[in-house]
Amino acid sequence: MKNKIKVYRAMHDLTQEGLATELGVTRQTVLAIEKGKYDPSLELAFRIARYFGVNIEEIFTYE
Repeated sequence: MKNKIKVYRAMHDLTQEGLATELGVTRQTVLAIEKGKYDPSLELAFRIARYFGVNIEEIFTYE
């Protein structure tokens, strides 16, 4: 699954560590999701979208 987390982090001036703290996960989890090595749970995907104030489809795209 492709995602735009890195883009949204940059728009909000957030580090991986900062986003991880806000979401209650590790920096390694954010890194793995960004690189496409790990697909987040549906709950985590919605938390990410909610944090950035966008629809989940704006961040995640299924190929």
